[in-house]
Amino acid sequence: MKTDPTFWIEARASGLVAYLLLTCSVLAGLVLKSRPFGKALKPATVTDLHRFLALLALGATGLHGVTLVLDQSISISWVGLLVPGEIPYRPLWTGIGVVAAELMLVVYASFSQRKRIGVQNWRRLHWATYGVFAAMTVHGVMSGTDTRQPWVLGLYLGTIGSVVAATAFRALVPPAKPERRRRELVTE
Repeated sequence: MKTDPTFWIEARASGLVAYLLLTCSVLAGLVLKSRPFGKALKPATVTDLHRFLALLALGATGLHGVTLVLDQSISISWVGLLVPGEIPYRPLWTGIGVVAAELMLVVYASFSQRKRIGVQNWRRLHWATYGVFAAMTVHGVMSGTDTRQPWVLGLYLGTIGSVVAATAFRALVPPAKPERRRRELVTE
């Protein structure tokens, strides 16, 4: 009996889309902080884009998990989506993906709790985004069935390169100082 590959295809596609959306969210956050385009991009617009991309990444990650559970070619339980190591297929690498997804959810939820937990604590928690990106990369490379495809390998190398380059830019180039309002002197 042949199984329908629809959920398997959706699981693979949603995993890659989630990873790309996460990468775009990370890059938007780096652009927001380092302001490489000066005044061309308004911080409020980039912040909204950053949050929206993070939300889309969470949605695609959720879809990835749901379609893996619904797929008949591999046995994954709902518990496996929440408990690292419960998925029998490459348990270490899939477990890293589970932890990364949970941490991504915590970081996203912290957006609305920023005032409550304090800006300094929120920023510290936000640094975990680098860990989420690294863990999702490891998860995809080590447990993804398409990793050996040249275009997927290129996708991973391109996303890693772009995040490393944007991080280096942020670390090495001082951010543009916000323009302060200047009072004009009125002479009598």
